[in-house]
Amino acid sequence: MGQKKLLRFNQIKSFSNVYEYPKNMAGVWHSNFGNNNPIVLELACGRGEYAVGLGTLYPQQNFIGIDVKGNRMYLGAKKALEQPLNNIRFLRTQIEMLPEYFSEGEVDEIWITFPDPQLRTSRAKKRLTHPRFLRLYRQVLKKSGIIHLKTDSPVLYNFTLHVIDMYGLNLIESSNDIYSNDQLDEKLKIKTHYEGLDIAQSNKIFYIQFSLADILINRDDELQEILKITEQTTQ
Repeated sequence: MGQKKLLRFNQIKSFSNVYEYPKNMAGVWHSNFGNNNPIVLELACGRGEYAVGLGTLYPQQNFIGIDVKGNRMYLGAKKALEQPLNNIRFLRTQIEMLPEYFSEGEVDEIWITFPDPQLRTSRAKKRLTHPRFLRLYRQVLKKSGIIHLKTDSPVLYNFTLHVIDMYGLNLIESSNDIYSNDQLDEKLKIKTHYEGLDIAQSNKIFYIQFSLADILINRDDELQEILKITEQTTQ
């Protein structure tokens, strides 16, 4: 591990707004923030640009950036402390462990910003809008809770739209080119390090806003077969 990474890993241990694999946090986040304001998660937050950006725009909401890589979230956590932004926290853990850190209905919204699109069909189950993850989100989200996806990957965008349709979820809004909108919402203007890299080279930023059904039926095997057939026909 590089010297800079080691330094950051050590420094965040002293940050009051960073929690690394904490215990007994489910159900106590409002007490931690000292208010009953809505709680919003940024999953796979990386450097935490979106958590910090949203926390700046919406001081009457609470934001938690979640990632397993502490050396990355160091940047966002440090910025939040310096401003200071007291409505922002960072949680170091795996996304698969969400139900261990949040109680049922404790979360109001989830943002997924520029995650790894896991382009290979064999890795589709690792996409953060795959139904196996959506079932995890269902455990912690309020029934009216909203999920936002912002990505530069047309593959992840179209996959998510397909999942929404196939599993009977509620599509609220979608755009295959957000910056073509002259009246773009301020929350969508926030840019992350990965957006700037344009890894997908799509020259477009995609956005989806949706909510979950009460029960997500298991059609995962069927979904995987559809993906395989689609992959074969496009080769």
